[in-house]
Parts: sequence; C-alpha cells; structure tokens
Amino acid sequence: MDFNNTARAFHSRSDADLRRSQFLFGLLQHPWLVRLGKPAVEAALWLRLPIKGLVKKTVFAQFVGGESIADCGPAIQKLWDYRISSILDYSVEGKETEADFQRGLDITLQTLAAHTKFDGLALGVFKMTGLSRFALLEKISTDAALSAEEQAEWERALARFRRLAAYAQKEGRSIMIDAEETWIQPAIDRTARQLMQEFNQERPVVFTTVQLYRTGRIEALEADLQAAQEGNYKYGVKIVRGAYLEKERERATQLGYPSPIQPDKASTDRDFDRAVALLVDALGTPGAPSGHSLVVGTHNESSTQWAVDCLAKNGWTPGDAPVWLAQLYGMSDHISYVAAHDGHRVAKYLPFGPVRDVLPYLFRRAEENTSVAGQTGRELSNLRAEMNRRRAERKSS
Repeated sequence: MDFNNTARAFHSRSDADLRRSQFLFGLLQHPWLVRLGKPAVEAALWLRLPIKGLVKKTVFAQFVGGESIADCGPAIQKLWDYRISSILDYSVEGKETEADFQRGLDITLQTLAAHTKFDGLALGVFKMTGLSRFALLEKISTDAALSAEEQAEWERALARFRRLAAYAQKEGRSIMIDAEETWIQPAIDRTARQLMQEFNQERPVVFTTVQLYRTGRIEALEADLQAAQEGNYKYGVKIVRGAYLEKERERATQLGYPSPIQPDKASTDRDFDRAVALLVDALGTPGAPSGHSLVVGTHNESSTQWAVDCLAKNGWTPGDAPVWLAQLYGMSDHISYVAAHDGHRVAKYLPFGPVRDVLPYLFRRAEENTSVAGQTGRELSNLRAEMNRRRAERKSS
C-alpha cells in the first residue's frame, strides 16, 4: 500500500486545512505546551473567558465532528465521498448523575438511529463511564460487596447497556464498547462478554475492545475466543494499542504495583501484530467463515499492511472480509484514504459533543500525540510533503 501518496491522503483538504493541521501538530511536538495548555484552557472556560470560538476553530475542528450529530453531517458526507465510513462517538465520559447517564444513553441511541439520515455510518460506540459511575465500575472490578443502593444503581446501568445492544440488534447495526483504565476494565470486560453471549448469537452485535499496550492481552484474546466457542456466539472485537499510557504508569508507581503496561513500544507492536494474526485466523476463510468480526484500530502503517497481508493469506479480498481498518478523525489520513482507495473497509472515529465536555477526549489525543514515538512527526512530514507538492504543481502549471 502506498502510504506516501499524500495527494490521495489530503485530496479533500484545502490549503487552509493543511496549514491549520501543520500548526496544531507543530504545537504537539512540545509536551510542555500540552501540559500547560490543559489547565489553562480549563481555567479560561471556568472563568468564562471568550476562548470557546478559538478552541472550535483549531483543535476542535481538527479532531471533532461538531457539538451535535447534525453538526457532524458535513464531515460524514466528506468522508463517505471517499468511501470512508464514520463511527459517531459521543465523547462525553466520567459523568456522575443519573440525568447525565440518561442523556448519554439517549444520544448514543440517536447515533445508532442516524443511519436512516446519513450514508456511510459504520459501527456505533460508547464508553461505560458515559453511562455509569467510574467509582462503581472500580468497585465491581475488585469484586467488592455492593450495598443495596449500589446494586440497584448497577442494575440500572446494566439496563442502559442492554438497551443499546438490543437497539443495535433491531436496527441491524453493531456497537463497540471502548476500553478504559485498567482498574475499571474487569467490570467492562465481564459485562461485554455477558452482552455478547446474549446478543451475538447470529452475528457480532456487541464488540469488546482490547488494548495491546497492556501485558497479557494475547492470552486474554485466546480466552475470549474460547468463551465464544463454548458459548456458541459470534465474537466481535476491536484491537488498539491504547490511549492511557502515562496515566497507567503514573498510577502504578504511586500505588506501588507492577505496571500493567508493556515495557516498551516494541513489545506493544509485537503483541499487536500477534493479535492481528490470531484474530484474522479466527475469522476463518471466505469459504468457511466463523462469523466473528474484527476492527483493527491503528495509526501504524506497518500494522495496517500486516493486517491486509494476513487477510490476503487467508483468501479474503478487500471489502469482503469482516474487518474494519479504523483511525481517529483528524489523524493518519495517509492510511485511511489509501486503504479506502484500495477497497478496504475503513472507518473514522468521529467524536462529537459540547466543547467543555469533549475536552478530556481532546487532551487525551494531545497527550497521545506527544507520548507515542513518531506519531506527530509522521503527521507533520505528510502535511509538509503535500504542501510542497501543491506548491510545485502550481508552479509547473
């Protein structure tokens, strides 16, 4: 795959778009600016300083589709013009009240229903912390006894999760459950498996998520596949490297337990590619498909090529495999547009939500770009190459 084809990668982007992106990724090369920017933006919004417009025109425009589903319409259509699907992601998390959880449920249901209004919508997605309290998930993850009130609260949360799965099943859609911090992940994993057992009898309606920057995830995937076989249900899984690296390591150091994160990026890359091979084999072949499905969430060119190669080895042709290649909106267009042009199923995570509520997502994207080796450099290199190509093309004409 020709990941150096910047003309294809940025065909839909104006010169002004490219300059804005170059400016933002240039800032992200400086971790101290990211660390300083987070409290500065939060303080400015708390003081009601007029910076919302600036945020919306810069970092928000780069990584977010809008404040509402309707706002995302132009981005959905622009992506679909190049046969890139969108995953509408209501990127509000860490809420605490039943009213917040009900609002999160209602809006996520709307994202699933939006396929009747917009072409090009792929899977749905939600975070459990958008529909239930973090502290409750943490308590359940440690198998601590719940009070009667907490048990009732958990039953309400489970009802919300089930309602999403049931609606996705009815609408012929699928919904992914995002992975989160390791100390609440056991509750998420157990719940995801229960939902798959209930709703994935005929096809993958519910997808779990596995973060390969964690240790022991190959064994976890093997256990998941075994559970699906024993439970006679279809396994849906998204694999990613992970987005909480610094937070995980800091907590492990502070509390004095072994870090759950791989010792280095090479180990993460190794296990990610092992996971791709394991899961592609689990899909079976076009003549004898297992019914399982896979989302390969990566911004890594070699991992994308590896996934494509594994599929080809098993006889799958682009577009026919039950596999999505997924990237985040505003990042790795050189992968998304090239893969889509070659006929693969490609989807972009398209976050949306009120500016203030989406800030945690935006800060995590900024931190990810500063901590993942080479990420920002690749983005900048591609942007500069395309700007130079356009200048040369204009001169020659």
